Amino acid sequence: MLYVVKIKDKDATGYILLPIKKRSRVPGVTITQFVERLPAGKSTPDFARKPMTTTVQEGKKAFFKAMVSGEPPPTVTWARNKGEMDDQEKYSTRYDERAREHVLEIVNVKPEQADNYRCFATNEYGQAVCAVTLNVVEGMTNGSNGTVATRKKQLPQQKEGEIDPKLLELLLSAPKKDYERICLEFGVTDFRWLLKKLKQIKKEREDEQSKVVENLDNIKQIEVKPSGRAEFSFNMKLRDPNSEVNLYKDGTLIPYDDDKNSKHSLQKTGINYLFSIKDPQREDAGFYQVDVEETNVLTTDFQVPDVEFVAKIKDSKVTENEDAIFQCVLSTPLNKITWSKEDVSLEHGGKYEITISEDKLTHTLRIKDCQMADKGAYYAIAGITSSSASLTIQGTLSFFTKKYCFDMPQMKALDFESPPSFIIPLKRHTAPEGYECYMSCAVKGDPAPRVTWYHNNISLNTNTNYHITNVCGVCSLLILRVGPKDNGEYKVIIENKLGNAESSMTLNVRGKL
Repeated sequence: MLYVVKIKDKDATGYILLPIKKRSRVPGVTITQFVERLPAGKSTPDFARKPMTTTVQEGKKAFFKAMVSGEPPPTVTWARNKGEMDDQEKYSTRYDERAREHVLEIVNVKPEQADNYRCFATNEYGQAVCAVTLNVVEGMTNGSNGTVATRKKQLPQQKEGEIDPKLLELLLSAPKKDYERICLEFGVTDFRWLLKKLKQIKKEREDEQSKVVENLDNIKQIEVKPSGRAEFSFNMKLRDPNSEVNLYKDGTLIPYDDDKNSKHSLQKTGINYLFSIKDPQREDAGFYQVDVEETNVLTTDFQVPDVEFVAKIKDSKVTENEDAIFQCVLSTPLNKITWSKEDVSLEHGGKYEITISEDKLTHTLRIKDCQMADKGAYYAIAGITSSSASLTIQGTLSFFTKKYCFDMPQMKALDFESPPSFIIPLKRHTAPEGYECYMSCAVKGDPAPRVTWYHNNISLNTNTNYHITNVCGVCSLLILRVGPKDNGEYKVIIENKLGNAESSMTLNVRGKL
C-alpha cells in the first residue's frame, strides 16, 4: 500500500512518498519498495536463500551465505548491530559465481564478535534485509581442578580448487544410498569420480580404526525423532573397554553423560551407542564427530533448515490391502525429510514409497498393501519441525460384512463417491526468462477427476511444449524454458460425474537474470 502525505502552508505545497513495505516469500525477510510502480521487467530485491545462524569456536572462521534475486541484480552489503565492519583483515566479502552465493567471511573469530548481523540486498527499486546471529564458543569442558578448559580438534580445511574435506568425512560414515544427496548438498553433481579416492581414504581410515576398534557397523546418521530429540547411533566393539569415547561439534569437545535429561547424552546398550541432543535448536546445527581416543569413528552433519509446513499431513483411513498416502507441503525446498512410524524411521523401497516433487516442496509417503500392523501414528519431520497424523485400517472381513450382510438400507453410508475438489490450489508464480518453471496442485474426488490445464483459456493437454503429469492426485505442469509468451493466467479444471472445480494463478515472466 502507498501512503501519500500532503503538506500545505503559505509558501509551499508538496507531497512526500513513504516507502512501500512488501511481503517476502522467505520468512524473516523485510522488503521495502522505493517507487510507486515498478517498470516492466523490473523487480525489488528478495532473498532466494537467507543466511543461517551459526555457532563457531573462538579462533575459527565463520561464514554467512546468501542467495538474492531482483532486476537489476541487487548489491549485497553486511552490517552488525554492536560494532563496525571496516577492518578487512577481520571481515571479507565475496561473490561465489559457481554457487551464486554472496559470502561474508569472519576470520579468527573473537568472543566480542558474537552479535546480530544484517544482510542488505539493494537495487534502485528497493531493498531486502534479514537478520542472522553469530554465536561464539569460548570453552566447554570442566577440568579436574574446576577450571574451564577448552579441548579442540582440528577440522579438515578446504584448499583452493580442492574438494571440501568435510564432504569426504561425511561420505566415509554414510551408506552408499545417501552419497548422491550428500554430494548435492555440497554442490557436487557428478560424484562418481570421487569413489576411487573415497575407496583409498576409507581403507586408510579402517586401518587406523582397527587399532582401537574391533568392529564398527550399523551406523545411523543424525536425525530428529518424533520425541523431539536429535539422535545418531552405531554398533562398536572396543579393543580396550576403557578407551575414551569423545564427542565433538565443529571441532570442540562436548561434555555428555548417560542422563537423557541432559542436553547431550549417551546411552550404551551392549555394543550399541546412542548419542542424543535434547530439545535441539538452530544453534545445535553443526558438524558432529565421535572419536575413540584420537581416532575418528563417525562423522555426521546436523542441519537445521529454516522451514515450515505450508500443508501438514492428515489422518488417513483405508481398507485392508489398500494403499495409504500421507503428503505435506513445505515453505522451503528440501532434498529430503524424515518419515517415521512411531519412533522408527522409514526408508524408500518395498513397503514404503517416498517421493518428492520437482520443486522439492511437496513430499509424499505411500504405504503399500496396508495391513493391521501398519496402523498407528506417522510423522513427517523437516529440520526441527514435525507434523503427525494417524493411519486407521479397516479389516476386509468387517468391511464385507457391513456392506453385504447387515443393515442393507444403510449401504448409502458406504458410498465413497465425492465431487472433485482441490486439496492444495495453484499459487501465483514469478519466473525469470530462460529458466524452468514448475507449478502444481493437489486434487481429490471419487471417481478420480479428469484434469485439464489451460493457458489464457486455451487447453494445454495436447501441447507438447508443456510437460504435464498427474501422480496420485498431485497434478503438475513444467515449462522447461520460460519466455514472454508464457505470461498470463493458468487454470486447472477438474471434473467427474458429480461436479467440477477450478483453480487459477498468474505467471509473471521477468527479464533474463
